[in-house]
Amino acid sequence: MTTDATDDGTRTANLGAASGVGTGTGTGTDTPARLFQLLSLLQTPREWPGAELSERLGVSRRTVRRDIDRLRDLGYPVRASQGAAGGYRLVAGKAMPPLVLDDEEAVAIAVGLRAGAGHAVEGVEEASVRALTKLEQVLPGRLRHRVSALQIATTPLTSGDGASIAPETLTVMASAAAGHERLRFAYRAGDGTESRRLTEPYRLVSTGRRWYLVAYDIDREDWRTFRVDRVSEPFATGARFVPRQLPQGDAATFIRESMWRGRQRTYEVDVTFAAPADFVTARLPSALGPVQPVDEHSCHLRCEASDSVEWLAVRLAVMDCDFSVRGPRELVECVREMGARLTRAAS
Repeated sequence: MTTDATDDGTRTANLGAASGVGTGTGTGTDTPARLFQLLSLLQTPREWPGAELSERLGVSRRTVRRDIDRLRDLGYPVRASQGAAGGYRLVAGKAMPPLVLDDEEAVAIAVGLRAGAGHAVEGVEEASVRALTKLEQVLPGRLRHRVSALQIATTPLTSGDGASIAPETLTVMASAAAGHERLRFAYRAGDGTESRRLTEPYRLVSTGRRWYLVAYDIDREDWRTFRVDRVSEPFATGARFVPRQLPQGDAATFIRESMWRGRQRTYEVDVTFAAPADFVTARLPSALGPVQPVDEHSCHLRCEASDSVEWLAVRLAVMDCDFSVRGPRELVECVREMGARLTRAAS
């Protein structure tokens, strides 16, 4: 299979047309298949002697050279080295040309992208969704089945604090937003209220812990933000729309301001851990900020937080090290009550 990843409109991934089939200039009806096989070999990071390529493809060296020229015409930067030990190598160019993947490679990439998209991995989450959406649109049915089977049969062990999202939910939303297609879904609010929503999806935004959809709610005639882990049964209706102008700048700014308006009061967290700073940092949510080492055996966390004290108390309880809470008072009391409850449960 091929994925067209060129960044301009001047190239084509049609290897059949480049081979000359139907124009009288090709070497046979199997030329497109041979070009795909040649490209697949060249995308392996090594140099291929002309004699080896000739043997692998079952054609003459002259045909190999002609096929190399066809690939160059398509924008694949193939470098040739001279001499008895010379050969061909695919090198980096100015733009990324269409990529050829065999079945196993396509399945591996799709599974990896699904894992990255389903758990908001900071820094790559939106790119994962975009790439997954493009890849799943061109995956043959047999490969889609293999990807789904692998996804069902595996259970990831993650340390993130955000809720897991079904990759299918993200790709449906991403496709609808990119195609300016109205999106309908079921939604469960924070208080448990359930509703059906018809929206004009604008953007998906990841905060590192959670995914949000920025969309215009048709029935409520206003812009809304939706937590994607509370969305179910999303489907694109097929009805197109002209994108509206977002009230506040870009989607990230809109999400940030919406969260600020609805967030709880902030409080000052003051906790000391009986463990090295790198140990605590690896287990503490990055949103709480960096810890400061006290000595090689302890460290200190002082930051502002707006999450519920119950959530923070649970996060501290699973840190796998001793700690001491100095503030705020609500967190101290919550940790004390949680400790007493756990003690009673074990007695």
